[in-house]
Amino acid sequence: MTNKVYQNDLPDGLDLGSEVAIDCETMGLHPHRDRLCLVQLSSGDGHAHLVQIARGQTEAPNLCRLLADPNVLKLFHYGRFDIAAMLNAFGVLTAPVYCTKIASRLIRTYTDRHGLAKLLQELLSVDISKQQQSSDWGAEKLTKAQIDYAASDVLYLHRLRDALNIMLVREGRMETAQACYDFLPMRAKIDLDGWPDTDIFAHS
Repeated sequence: MTNKVYQNDLPDGLDLGSEVAIDCETMGLHPHRDRLCLVQLSSGDGHAHLVQIARGQTEAPNLCRLLADPNVLKLFHYGRFDIAAMLNAFGVLTAPVYCTKIASRLIRTYTDRHGLAKLLQELLSVDISKQQQSSDWGAEKLTKAQIDYAASDVLYLHRLRDALNIMLVREGRMETAQACYDFLPMRAKIDLDGWPDTDIFAHS
């Protein structure tokens, strides 16, 4: 397993296949205020590719090409935030997508614990540390602990997706899940456009 760190963009010619796990690290939880610092990607082969995003950076051609590629499925855990963060930074709406958190909420109705660490532990018997979750992702040089943490957020998403899909099919909820994934990029855009906490489908 190797974790490769790049500056500003993915390298030319890097092919991550037709299904890519993606996660983001930011300076906080408000996309308009807190800048995008790091984008992590994995093709599910045990290797992670980390792209450090500079302050004020608005372009990453290779990364953005992947995000918008209709032939590449992007796997997220809580994609709503990551999609919004990258849309705010680069102006590119990510699609098509799959979100393991949405899948978990639809199928693991026996619990209210849908965090990535809990999912990996229960479904894959994998333990990951969340110790670096709150750290300075805007630092010029990331620590090994930060890099390892960031990589762990994408290394297992392919396997996790497969485990959740088995449950969704078994319980007849795959069609509902797919409709949610299809809407997710627009949900992220709605957040950025000013309705992050408003139920636009509510009567009043």
